Amino acid sequence: MKTNVNLWWILSGFFFLCFALYTGWNIIEHSDRQWFHAIEWVGSVALLFTVFMAAMIGFYVDRVHRAQGGELPEDSLTADIDDGDPEMGEFSPWSWWPLVLAFSAALGILGLAVGTFLLPIGLGVFVVAIVGWVFEYYRGYFAR
Repeated sequence: MKTNVNLWWILSGFFFLCFALYTGWNIIEHSDRQWFHAIEWVGSVALLFTVFMAAMIGFYVDRVHRAQGGELPEDSLTADIDDGDPEMGEFSPWSWWPLVLAFSAALGILGLAVGTFLLPIGLGVFVVAIVGWVFEYYRGYFAR
């Protein structure tokens, strides 16, 4: 977890460096104008907000790390694979329903971009995909 904290703070510093270089480069490139007219504000503000977002995530992960009360096995260099929590959740590596769900999202986005007649089709595929994914353990070969 401490590595994640460090990575987010390094990423925040990197984005701040990019913000400073981008803004400075615009001021130098357009030196014939006043400095506040030379800055390309959309890119500068977007990079500055990216600094703030990375810093927020770094701060949050740091607070979680301090509140957990000890090191996780993932943070110890001498830990074995068996030291971690064996239960990571249940997933179906053979399932095709996530692919159908992604197809329904693609149809919905395509409906927004091309024509609204695709939106109900995408919604119908979404309903079929979500019902199929939820109930895949109740029917067929993998029924419980």
